[in-house]
Amino acid sequence: MSAALGLYRLQQVDSQIDQIQVRLKAIQQTLENDVVLRAATEGLAAAESRHKESERTLKLSEAEVEKQRIKLQQTEASLYGGKVHNPKELQDLQKDVAYLKRHLEILEERQLEAMLAAEETEKDLQTAKTDLERVLSNLKEQNRDLTTEGDVLRKDLERLNSERQAVVTDIAGQTLTVYDQLRKQKRGLAITTIEDNSCEACGTTLTQSQQQTARSTTHLFHCPTCGRILYAN
Repeated sequence: MSAALGLYRLQQVDSQIDQIQVRLKAIQQTLENDVVLRAATEGLAAAESRHKESERTLKLSEAEVEKQRIKLQQTEASLYGGKVHNPKELQDLQKDVAYLKRHLEILEERQLEAMLAAEETEKDLQTAKTDLERVLSNLKEQNRDLTTEGDVLRKDLERLNSERQAVVTDIAGQTLTVYDQLRKQKRGLAITTIEDNSCEACGTTLTQSQQQTARSTTHLFHCPTCGRILYAN
């Protein structure tokens, strides 16, 4: 087997491997970076954050109301307990009770507003959860074909890697080094064929002498323009 033929077979295998790897990467990105899924996930996180904040505000409001009620009860106990007899002190206590009642009403209104806000954010949270569940369900159906395709491609990749190992064993080390270097330089295509007396990769017309040299079983011939190895089939 000529050196060029061995490399040409290797190129065919490597090109298939490259295509599979590109497709697998695209499938993986689609499965992991779905825009709709990301939006639904971010929406749920935002709803959870708002609900936690509204619950925190409600708890603070409830604590303030309870604290104010205790103050009012203590002040009323002093006012009606019969221990205070001084008219001035009784008058001051009455003013304190009136003030505490007014402020309690304000705090209770705030508590009610906080309660309504917490109920609203809880509804939003449930909606966000439902939206995410729906998106996940839809994606499961939509991505089922992609997952199946990925499984098939991985099996093909495993088979091709085995084929590559078998082909490489028949290629000399120095020749393989030249091939690998060209693969890096030429975007994966190190060797190409001669079609209609021209390099199939770049279209350069070849002389009969050049084509004859490309048919050599012992030497590699490079396209004078693009530098790729030429295989004359």
